[in-house]
Amino acid sequence: MIRVLVVDDQALIRQAVTDILRSSPGVEVIGVAADGAEGVEMTRRLRPDVVLMDIRMPRLDGIDASARICTDPQLASTRVLILTTFEEDEYVVRAMRAGASGFIGKGAEPDDIVRAIEAVHAGDSLLSAAATRALIAKHLHPAVPERGRLAALTDREEEVLLLVARGRSNQEIAEELFISPHTAKTHVNRVMTKLHAHDRAQLVIEAYESGLLSPGS
Repeated sequence: MIRVLVVDDQALIRQAVTDILRSSPGVEVIGVAADGAEGVEMTRRLRPDVVLMDIRMPRLDGIDASARICTDPQLASTRVLILTTFEEDEYVVRAMRAGASGFIGKGAEPDDIVRAIEAVHAGDSLLSAAATRALIAKHLHPAVPERGRLAALTDREEEVLLLVARGRSNQEIAEELFISPHTAKTHVNRVMTKLHAHDRAQLVIEAYESGLLSPGS
């Protein structure tokens, strides 16, 4: 059973989404919150598997709320899925940079919302690494690369990070580095652990912000 917290400042949206999820086997709505601040507090108290988070909300918006959740070591197993009507690229980038594992519009079909929750709960991202890279190259412009954040990685792990950031699958990484797919997966998981990344899309952002990856490379 996937335990979900719904965070949205519009009562009608909260009710509609809650009704959709409660009709889906395998999903349990454990709470609803009316703004980001309440969403963070309830996340810390209830420990949901997935937080379905709006972006534009009073007191604390969904992007800042996502950042607080995703950087809290006590909430390492919680995933954030952004649900919003604001589907411009810059919101996707800001949400992913904050630590969100996915992004879906409020106009999505009910089944798509449920599948999105299942995907992020399984550790997947709703944006491919290649799509994330294209977005951050367009909208994210770090003034000074922070290479020091990669200091914890071995040379092989840095190689793996670069390949992930270039959109390679575990199978493709294995073929390029002449290792087994299982070993490739192990390396990816270690990189994610060391860099406190929830999914591969966040590794793309890390590679870009650290200067390991640059637009066009």
